[in-house]
Order: sequence, then C-alpha cells, then structure tokens
Amino acid sequence: MNNYQLSKKWRLIPLLDASAQVQMAVDNWLITKHGQGEHPPALRFYTWTPAAISLGYHQKDYPEFWQDLTWQNQPLDIIRRHTGGRAVLHQGDLTYAVVTSAKSGKRLEVYKHICQFLINGWRSLGVELNYGTANKEYVAHHNCFTTATGADLITKQGQKAIGSAQLRRGKALLQHGSMMLAVDSQLFVKIFNELPPANLVELIADSKQKAIANIVDTLILAAQDWFQIDLVEQPLSDAEWQDILTK
Repeated sequence: MNNYQLSKKWRLIPLLDASAQVQMAVDNWLITKHGQGEHPPALRFYTWTPAAISLGYHQKDYPEFWQDLTWQNQPLDIIRRHTGGRAVLHQGDLTYAVVTSAKSGKRLEVYKHICQFLINGWRSLGVELNYGTANKEYVAHHNCFTTATGADLITKQGQKAIGSAQLRRGKALLQHGSMMLAVDSQLFVKIFNELPPANLVELIADSKQKAIANIVDTLILAAQDWFQIDLVEQPLSDAEWQDILTK
C-alpha cells in the first residue's frame, strides 16, 4: 500500500488542451508516479489539439484510410491508448481522467464507483445518464461509441454519451473516458460510416452552462462530493513537464 492509498486530498490538474501524444504521456506519468507512491490521487480534464483518434491497447487493426484523414486542414493524430476498448474520435469531446488506488471488488464495480460522479454532475446540468449493458457485438466494431458496455453511460434515449476505459498497475488505477460534447457529424460519419451519438451540450437545459469551463467546474464539484475529497488545484510544473516529455 502506497502513502496515498487512503488520501482524502487529491490533486486537480487544470483543464489542458494538447496533442494526443502529450495527453497520453500525462496519463501514463500520473499512474506511474502514483503507483510508485510519489504522487497523490489526481483528477484532470482535457481536450485534444489537433483532433485525434485513439485506439484501444488491444485493438489490432483499423481502416487504412484513417491515416489520410484531416480536420481543419490538419492531419488527424492516431495514437494507441494504454487502456482497452475501441477507437474514439477526439474532436468536440471532453476527456476526464482519474488516477487513484484500486478499490477491492470486481472491475465493473470500480468502473461504476468512479463513473457515479459523472452521473451526478451531468444530472445537475439537466442531463440524465445511466449505465449501458454489455453485449458480444462490442469487439466487432472499430467505433467505441457504436455499443455501450456496463461501464459506459447512455442517455435516456439509449445513445452512448460517455465511454470509459481502465488500466491497473498493481494497486494503481487509471480510468479515463470521453464525453461527446459537440462532435462534427460529417467527420464522424467519414471515419466510422455511421451517425454520431447525441452531443451532450445539446441536452443541457441552461444555455449558460454549455461552455466547457462551466461543465468542468460542475464535474469537479460532483467529484469532491462523491469521493468525499479535497481537490487541490496544481498545474504541472516545469520539472514535471520535463519528466513527462522525456519518458
């Protein structure tokens, strides 16, 4: 058990917009440091620039034409996550990441324990989300958002809205996931040959709450309440960035 196993003080890393390579490097660094007992539990939210497609760690193949895709005159990055699942388009989405120590219990129970802060937060924004139901069709699709597992969150209409994936290293746990806020439907169709799920910002009742910053603030409050923690905001330092980018 590391020094942070029972910690009630978590680090909040401010909203970060960066490339796919940088975002995955930060998540990997956080779980590594936490597993070594050198970093407290952490919560962060981030967006991807340029737009990207992330592949699940065990996803063996993807359409060759993805390598030639562009968005706003920039090539789409393609990166492999350290977590499982299928491909996710990161354009018009918001990603969350929780790094902590794994609770005892089945993997699905841990997923649901962490995802509850998302359910609570989105409910306060006027959006009701529930858990999906696992089925055998999941692995037959390239697109993570085609089907929902028991670890994913769906709208009242049955559309997948938040897809999550998990990595464990010993007692250290990383769970991150994508929230579809305002994905471009033409780009989504071009990639996956199917319509995108519902954009969550369209379901928010109060138009003033649609900005990403307001959504993040709401989810931060929900996390503090659900996990019963104190979140201490602390940007990554220059020394930490150097460590992250040289790994």
